[in-house]
Amino acid sequence: MSQTIKIGIFMTVALVLAGWLILKIEDWNPFGDEGKRVDAIFDSVVGLDDKAAVRVAGVRVGRVDGIRLERRKARVTLLIDRKLVLTHGAEAEVANQGLLGDKFIELSPGPEGAPPLAEGEVLPGHTPISFDQAMAKIESIGSTIEGALGGIGGEKGGGISKLVESLQQTSDELHALISENRASLGGTVRNFERFSAGLANDLPRITAQLDRLLGEVDAVVAENRGTLADTMQNVKQITSTLQRSVDNLNSITGKIASGEGTIGKLVNSDEAHEQLLNALGSVEKGVTTLSDTLGHVQKLKLDIGMEGYYLSETKEARSAVRLDLMPRGDESPRLYRLELVNDPRGRVFEKTDTVTVTQPDGTTGTTTTTRLTRDLQRNKISALAGVPFDTRRGHLWAGLIENTGGVQVDYGIIPNRLWLALDAYDFSRELDLDPHLRVTARWFPWKGVFFQAGYDDPLVRDFRSPFIGAGIRWSDDDLKYLLGSVPKF
Repeated sequence: MSQTIKIGIFMTVALVLAGWLILKIEDWNPFGDEGKRVDAIFDSVVGLDDKAAVRVAGVRVGRVDGIRLERRKARVTLLIDRKLVLTHGAEAEVANQGLLGDKFIELSPGPEGAPPLAEGEVLPGHTPISFDQAMAKIESIGSTIEGALGGIGGEKGGGISKLVESLQQTSDELHALISENRASLGGTVRNFERFSAGLANDLPRITAQLDRLLGEVDAVVAENRGTLADTMQNVKQITSTLQRSVDNLNSITGKIASGEGTIGKLVNSDEAHEQLLNALGSVEKGVTTLSDTLGHVQKLKLDIGMEGYYLSETKEARSAVRLDLMPRGDESPRLYRLELVNDPRGRVFEKTDTVTVTQPDGTTGTTTTTRLTRDLQRNKISALAGVPFDTRRGHLWAGLIENTGGVQVDYGIIPNRLWLALDAYDFSRELDLDPHLRVTARWFPWKGVFFQAGYDDPLVRDFRSPFIGAGIRWSDDDLKYLLGSVPKF
């Protein structure tokens, strides 16, 4: 083995180890689930470091993924890397591991059964009292106790002496009140005894009245017994009518089975069956002719495709239906593309909320909050015109991409197998954001079926997202083959 190969192997191992150490230090797993991010607002996070643990009931469920100052308060981003459902009422608190341990975030997920936390909602954060504040509070309590104890031996008796005198006076007044109302309490007891004696005397009379009421109910039931018999007779008549309906239905099915009527002839007659098959054959020929006509209109080749991919950042899927029109042979270099897109992210814009709060002293304060929000416009359209280059291995497109102007370039690294595409559009985005870029790689393991992966909106941190998906495409020849493969009767 030459010296150059040995050095190369050593450098490769060293780079792999260095990369592994960087991933361990940064606590980042490129192949694992990125997790869910949620923000919390704290008055102070003194001693809390980035990458600190996030725990629920003492169990680690994530880490701190950024601390920044926002309007004189600390905004902490929590990365939850376990399946955890946060509901309304969830809170975050800065806690210590022991008296001198590291600080971490203790997360309260919220009560069970409450509605889930909305996407982008900020959790309230609580900061426990610091060591210096606790020592100052203990010092204040000690001064208060010292002042109270000093007042016991004072010339005027102090606060505790006055408290003892007040308790003695209250006890004397309560004793006098009981003595004065003793006679009234005895009278109340005697009234209750008289009420009990009266109830014992009236109970037999009440029982007799109940017996008479039950007798009257029995008499009413006896008088209406004939009406009940008529009701049962009506039920018998309805049952008889239903039986006749069932007999009629049996008669109709019997006629169909014997070949009577139009439906019976269609079911039992071979000639009617042949006529039906001939009509279906004519329909099949018409569909084939229509497919041939559509495939040769203006000598254009027709491609139809459907695709979709999953955006890992938004946890939603984007889908599209595409129609490509291309000339057959080399008659014209022009290409046309029409695409209908369902984008779960919609349009992003900035919204400002202003809230006026009245304080207890009568003063008012205004709070202005600026946040990013999305509208409900999910369906978009793309209309492009393109020209081929590099002996038709690549195409350059320009026109409308998802309701805004843009350009697109695709190139076949391995023709009919591996294609790369770059989309650039929405150059005048709101909030002065960078243009929307999308890099896509498509691999065709079989004709008409492809898998795709790429990265969407990499220039905007809040919207960037890797994606993975699949799709299917048909040419006009494929459509004609599918229509011709309809089974014959």
